[in-house]
Amino acid sequence: MCGIVGFTGSVDARDFLLSGLFKLEYRGYDSAGIALIGNQQHPDTVDVIRCVGKVIELKQAVEEAGISGTCGIGHTRWATHGAPTVANAHPHVSCDGKLAVVHNGIIENYVSLRAALRELGHVFVSDTDTETVPHLIEELYSKGSFMGTFCKQGDLLSAIQAATTLLEGAYALEIVHTDYPHNIYVTRRDSPLVVGSSMTGAFAASDTPAIIDHTRDVVYLNDGDVAILHRGGAIDFFNEEGERFFPEPVHIEWDAEAAERAGFPDFMLKEIYEQPRAVSDTLEGRMVDGHLSFPELSEMADLIGCTDRIVIIGCGTSYHAGLIAHEMIEAWSRIPVEVEVASEFRYRDPIITPDTLVIAISQSGETADTLAALRLAHEKGARVIGLTNVEGSRLTREADAVLFIRAKLEVSVAATKSFLAQIALLALLALYLAQERGSLDAAGIAERYADLMRIPPQIEEILSETSTIKRAARACWRAHSIMFIGRGMGSVTCREGALKLKEISYLHAEAYPAGELKHGPIALLDDHVPVVAIATESLVKGKVVSNIEECAARGAKVVVVATKGDTSIAEYSDYVIYIPKIRDCFMPLTASVPLQLFAREIALLRGCDVDKPRNLAKSVTVE
Repeated sequence: MCGIVGFTGSVDARDFLLSGLFKLEYRGYDSAGIALIGNQQHPDTVDVIRCVGKVIELKQAVEEAGISGTCGIGHTRWATHGAPTVANAHPHVSCDGKLAVVHNGIIENYVSLRAALRELGHVFVSDTDTETVPHLIEELYSKGSFMGTFCKQGDLLSAIQAATTLLEGAYALEIVHTDYPHNIYVTRRDSPLVVGSSMTGAFAASDTPAIIDHTRDVVYLNDGDVAILHRGGAIDFFNEEGERFFPEPVHIEWDAEAAERAGFPDFMLKEIYEQPRAVSDTLEGRMVDGHLSFPELSEMADLIGCTDRIVIIGCGTSYHAGLIAHEMIEAWSRIPVEVEVASEFRYRDPIITPDTLVIAISQSGETADTLAALRLAHEKGARVIGLTNVEGSRLTREADAVLFIRAKLEVSVAATKSFLAQIALLALLALYLAQERGSLDAAGIAERYADLMRIPPQIEEILSETSTIKRAARACWRAHSIMFIGRGMGSVTCREGALKLKEISYLHAEAYPAGELKHGPIALLDDHVPVVAIATESLVKGKVVSNIEECAARGAKVVVVATKGDTSIAEYSDYVIYIPKIRDCFMPLTASVPLQLFAREIALLRGCDVDKPRNLAKSVTVE
C-alpha cells in the first residue's frame, strides 16, 4: 500500500527522500510527509513537513520551509484509519518531539495500546493506528517497561524490539530519534522493507525503485529483523532474538531505466508494449534437448508424480491467471484443479492433505492474503510452489519452490505484462506436469511449446494496429456499464478485461459466461450497456455468435475480439478487433492485449490517471 523511504548519510537527505517518494507514487496514496534530523541549528528536535495531496505538493512545502538534515524518513499514505488530513499524514512523532515514525501496514491492537498510553499521559493528535508506535517506543525508551514488557532503559534498539512484541498486525517501520541523529532503525512484519548502501550513505524503502538509482545490491528484511542504518553506509542487522547476523545481499538485475517511462505517456502503455519481451523472456530456456526443464522443482518430483489434486491461490489478476491455468492443467495432465481467491481460502477449513500441490501466485510476492493462504496450506501438510515477479519477496522465502516470471519491474498499478508472463509460465508448468506424468507425449508437448514461442510476435502484430480499439473505446466511454462475455477460455479472459476496465476507468463492468446471459444478465442490456465479446476460433465459437446476436437484438453496441480472417463476424458486430490465429488454450495471451488497450483508452477519455487509479495500490500488503 503506502510507500516509505529513509536515508542517512553525508549529504542532505531531502533530495533522496523526495526522489524516492516520487518513484513510489505508483503504490497509491493520498498524503505525504518527511521528517529530518541532523540540522545543526536545532539538533534536539525532528523537523516534520506533511501535506494532503501529491508528492509535488510536499516538495513545494519542503522548499518553502527551508528545512534540511542529513538523516530522514519519508512516507506516502493511503488512508485506512482516519481521513486524508495533515494530522493523519505520516511521519508521526512522540510527545517529546524527539522520535518520529513512518509505517506501512495496520496495527490491529492500536485501540487498547492507545488507551493504556493515554492513561500514562501521552497525548494523541491523529486518528491513525500508526501514532501509537512513536508513543509506545517513547514510553519503553524513557522508562524501560510498559504493560509487563521490559527493555533496557535509554537503549533505542532494545525499546524498538520490546515494542514490536506488543504490536499485532502488519508493519514496516522506520524510526529516527534525535539522540541518534545519524541512525535510522527499521523493522518489519508481513510488510515489505528493503535496505542498501553506497558511498554516500544507507537507504531503506518499501520497494526497490526508490533506491535503485543508488545501489543494485539490497537486503530484504525478514519478519522480526531490525536493521540500524549508519551515515557511513554501514548497516547492522539483528534477528528477532536480538542476535546480530550478516545477510547476503541480493543483486537487482533490472536498472533505473526500467522505472522510467522511456518516452511513453504513461507506465501502463509502456508495460503493455513490453509484453512481447516479458512473454519471450519467461519462455526462454525452458526447453532443453526436447524436454521441458524446471530444475527449481527437482525436490518436488515425488509430489508432482503422485499428487491427486492441485489448488491454485491468488488475488485479483493473479487469481485470473490461476483460472486460465486450471483449464490447461486439467486438460493436459488430467489432475483435478481448484482455484481459490486467497482471501476466502484463508478463512475457511479447506480440504488440503500432504498429497495436495498448492500453487500460490503473487506478482509482488508480498500479497498479505496469498501469504496467509500459503501458511494455512503448510499447516495442513501441503507443499507450495510460489510464482512471483520479485526476487527476495516474502513469497520466495516461504514457498517450498519458487518460479519467477521475467516481467521485470512493473510500475503501473494495473497489471499487464506480469499477467501475460504469469499465463506463459503457468502454461509451461502445465506442460511440465503433463510431461512428468506421461499424459502428453513429447510431440504434443513440442507442438504446444512451439505455439507458445509464436505468441510474442503475435502480440507485436496486435500492438502495431490499434485504431479499431480506439474507435470502439470512443463509442463506449459514456456507457452506464459494460458487459464482457465469452465461453471457455474466452469467459476467463473476459474476467480480466472487466477488472482492467473497472480499476483504471471507474466504469462499472461485469464478465459473464456467454451462456449465462439468458439466466439474468441479459435484462441489463440496452443502448447504454455495450457488450464486449470474445469470439475467436474455438469449439464454442458458434455458440458465442448466437449470444452476440441476442445482445445486438437488445440494442447493445457490440465489440468483438475475433480471429484474423473471420469476416463473417462483422455482420453481428459494431466493432471487430482482430487477433492472429492461435491454439485456443493460449488465446488469453493475445486476446488480453486489446482488452488492456480498450480499458486504457476509456480511462483516458474519462480523465483518469491510468497509472495510479484511486483507492488502489500495487502491492496489497494488508487485508
